[in-house]
Amino acid sequence: MRPRNVLATLAAGLAAAACLTAAGPAAANGATSHACSSTVSIDRFSDALDKTTYEGTFVGNLSALAVDRDGSLAALADRSSLFDLDAGTLQPRASVHLADEKGADLDSEGLVVDRDGTRLVTSETEPSVRRYSGDGRLLDRLPVPSSLQVAPAGRATGNQTFEGLTLLPGGRTLLASMEDAISGDTTGIVRFQAWTRHHGRFRLAAQYGYRTDTGLGVPEVQATPDGRLLVLERGFTAGVGNTVRLYLADLRHATDTSGIENLTGRPEVHLIRKTLLADIADCPSLGATARQPQPNPLLDNIEGMAVTGRDRTGRLKVLLVSDDNQNAAQTTRFYDLRVRVPIVAEG
Repeated sequence: MRPRNVLATLAAGLAAAACLTAAGPAAANGATSHACSSTVSIDRFSDALDKTTYEGTFVGNLSALAVDRDGSLAALADRSSLFDLDAGTLQPRASVHLADEKGADLDSEGLVVDRDGTRLVTSETEPSVRRYSGDGRLLDRLPVPSSLQVAPAGRATGNQTFEGLTLLPGGRTLLASMEDAISGDTTGIVRFQAWTRHHGRFRLAAQYGYRTDTGLGVPEVQATPDGRLLVLERGFTAGVGNTVRLYLADLRHATDTSGIENLTGRPEVHLIRKTLLADIADCPSLGATARQPQPNPLLDNIEGMAVTGRDRTGRLKVLLVSDDNQNAAQTTRFYDLRVRVPIVAEG
């Protein structure tokens, strides 16, 4: 299930060059011609890190991204590796191995770089959220509701738990997104769990329901500067390929579902509101190629996302990454998007 044979390390210069050339014909001022929708455009993509290694560690299986305090990128692999990437070239500058309390590997999926530089990391195994120092030392572990734990301890399905993790503006609220529904909830309604910070420690807080499109799950969630959420929804159909959609979600007016045993679509339970920003299949392909059938050769198993800043017009700069699953038929690919977030309406 987890092959260990990898390709030899590519020279840094070659990989850096690939980072610049893999984008195809994208131009810095051509975002309007690279529209995916009325609110989202793609600047470029890069396959620079595909099937490479860094100091003997495979650089792939990437499941989450975060901006570090020095402006570099933290990239989390779901095989318990955390990389520090140069934000310009994407080249690895360092890597650390993460482990649980018993020294075992994680199924590491979600990542936040906290304001003090510590790393908050989810693992789908239990699921869990743990805090690590910058050098990978385990610091502590956050509480998780029993209902969200994998059966038989709880009602979640293995490999369908905490995929996304984000810190809301102000740094007081942490939010994790389940990938799929737990037993007893209607198919397609997933739970988002929040923690609030008290005296430096995160405690369990509200929980919310979010309805995905049919057949899709939630691999990532990221807060916008105004406190709303960018939510990735993703699915895969053999012989057809991936579906990846980007939504804007709003927690305001959503019901706290932490005390509701079963989410079955009752009208008095208000789910998180969402608005489609773009279907990534509608983006221009920019000359990308795919190793398996895809609705658009640009697509792959997109799983990680980070908001990296704003451009001069106020659009959010959003970086996506695909998880190649260390599979020859898939690609580690980075995508540079620009997202114009609609102004929040009052009420």
